[in-house]
Amino acid sequence: MQLSEPKGIPGVKNILAIASGKGGVGKSTTTVNLALALKLEGARVGILDADIYGPNQPTMLGLAGKHPETTADKRLLPLTNHGIQSMSIGYLIDPDAPMVWRGPMVSRALQQLLNETAWDNLDYLLIDLPPGTGDIQLTLAQKVPVDGAVIVTTPQEIALQDARKAIEMFRKVKVPILGIIENMSTYICTQCGHHEAIFGEGGGASIAKRYETELIASLPLDKRIRDEVDAGQPTVAINPNGDIAKLYRAAALKVRAVLENSKAARKFPKIVIE
Repeated sequence: MQLSEPKGIPGVKNILAIASGKGGVGKSTTTVNLALALKLEGARVGILDADIYGPNQPTMLGLAGKHPETTADKRLLPLTNHGIQSMSIGYLIDPDAPMVWRGPMVSRALQQLLNETAWDNLDYLLIDLPPGTGDIQLTLAQKVPVDGAVIVTTPQEIALQDARKAIEMFRKVKVPILGIIENMSTYICTQCGHHEAIFGEGGGASIAKRYETELIASLPLDKRIRDEVDAGQPTVAINPNGDIAKLYRAAALKVRAVLENSKAARKFPKIVIE
């Protein structure tokens, strides 16, 4: 039996998975700032918060406590702030309520968010995945045509071990790896500006080399980034021309270029001479 190809999402041109094997590496923070950076480059961008157990995007986008309206045909209208459309299970539940759900329920919730949100003409939909390689990741790969995945890690060996698992998982489900973002690559002291590689050095570059993919960016561990997303005012939104925002903007340009090259390569058959 031949499996049918997953259908696209209406109103969305490109679907990007932002993933990590390990929690706590700053994947959601990277997602929101990368989305804002793509917007600054002229794109229409949305975020789907696929972390059903721990949705953070409502807080990071300054939309905690908000609830979506519905269309006449009962589809969810994404909430918008900072010019980014977004949908999250966090908009539909009590923010303090734990999601005590088994895998099939979580997968069903993701499918509803994917299929029942009325995205408005997006160039890019960034899907903020939970850590790991479980039900959510498999459901996403099976139900929608993901154009590429960006893997977020820190230089720490423990994070790199889990990042390798995430890369292997996406390879098995035929999702192209667009590249690696090494987060928290150096700590920047708020008092003197000294840089220190407290989580190690070169981890992102080594894993990119091993899997023959791009090192998209090395981002700093900076207190401002954490303070600003906690307040619902992500760095790229409130200081788009600052030094940190420039790093995210450079990363966005690289992601866009790698995605375009990847899609172009898949359009043409590979000629093999025997």
